[in-house]
Amino acid sequence: QVQLVESGGGLVQAGGSLRLSCAASGTFFRINGMGWYRQAPGKQRETVASITSYGNTNYADSVKGRFTISRDNAKNTVYLQMNSLKPEDTAVYYCGADVTVRGGTLEYWGQGTHVTVSS
Repeated sequence: QVQLVESGGGLVQAGGSLRLSCAASGTFFRINGMGWYRQAPGKQRETVASITSYGNTNYADSVKGRFTISRDNAKNTVYLQMNSLKPEDTAVYYCGADVTVRGGTLEYWGQGTHVTVSS
């Protein structure tokens, strides 16, 4: 069983910063790609940023230049540094990971952390 636990969400004023963390724990062989996703009220979940096990990154156009994804493989943790936050960044942010376990590679999700950006 693999668990992903996010932390770092909260309320911040526009222009401010937050850093999200997501730590994986449990029994697994390898964590492959990891990513951050968000879902605003009334909208579909969207990919914010992703990072491979080698450190290659991709970002949604809406966050390029403001958000930075990184990971610490020794700690099985992925981070999302969010700067210059805008009210439209308000959403529940989820961590996701492709994890190799006995029997294959499965996708796991965290429980989500709320980010609210006030104008």
